[in-house]
Amino acid sequence: MSYHQAGPCGHEDAVCQYAGSKRWFRGPASALAKPYVACVGGDETFGRFVETPFPAVLEARLGETCANFGSLFCGVEAMSRDQGLLDLINRSQLCVLQAPCVSYQSNRFYRVHSRRNDRFLEPMQDLVDLYPEEDFTEVHFVRHLLGKLHAKSDARFDLIAQELRAGWVRNLQSLLGRIVPPVALLCLRVQRDHAHEQEMIPVEDAMIDQLRPKCAGVVQRSVCVSGESDELEDMLFGTLQVPMAAHMIGPSAHRAIADAVLPVLLDLN
Repeated sequence: MSYHQAGPCGHEDAVCQYAGSKRWFRGPASALAKPYVACVGGDETFGRFVETPFPAVLEARLGETCANFGSLFCGVEAMSRDQGLLDLINRSQLCVLQAPCVSYQSNRFYRVHSRRNDRFLEPMQDLVDLYPEEDFTEVHFVRHLLGKLHAKSDARFDLIAQELRAGWVRNLQSLLGRIVPPVALLCLRVQRDHAHEQEMIPVEDAMIDQLRPKCAGVVQRSVCVSGESDELEDMLFGTLQVPMAAHMIGPSAHRAIADAVLPVLLDLN
């Protein structure tokens, strides 16, 4: 395993910005003068703790620029509100869009941070009414919030899940409607070490089916985190980042994603 110092944004990977957007993307910055493929998404697209994330693998195999617009903690809300990012996507010839986490979006039950969509900001009145016994003052992350509510093991959580799934489809349909180039939707199912660490509200096939009319192609792939696939020694991380690295996908997963996406891009080209 390799140890690296943290970068300017508090993590070890190279980051960059593009004119018009305030988000930090995976670096180094790509030259966008020539036609390029826009790879947009969250942690997996960014390729945290990995030297060669799947956009770079695709670039080598396609022989053309595949700009990595992956950004940490990015949900559909952060994507939709960033006009600079949308401009970058719409100047591309093709777009690979990683389907974002279902829970990283504001809704009638709670509000998330506009750029770091993993951050829980406040409960809405509907959530307070639904869980009057709960105190949300010490909750700062969406995963913590949903874990806390899911542990109640009652029907109330189903109401939240239904709201989030419906909002996810609606928001992604709106986002896809604003993207000009053909879109290959990348739907990753990340297998984690323990059952309690899996997504509590996963993307369902029926949700993906509602998006297909707005996509030129859909790629579905299951991948394991490095701690589950014994790839931790191939990751790049700081001395205190072993637990985080173990929860991210490793190099072979990125190569597998590129293998799955490449035929779709070649067909679209």
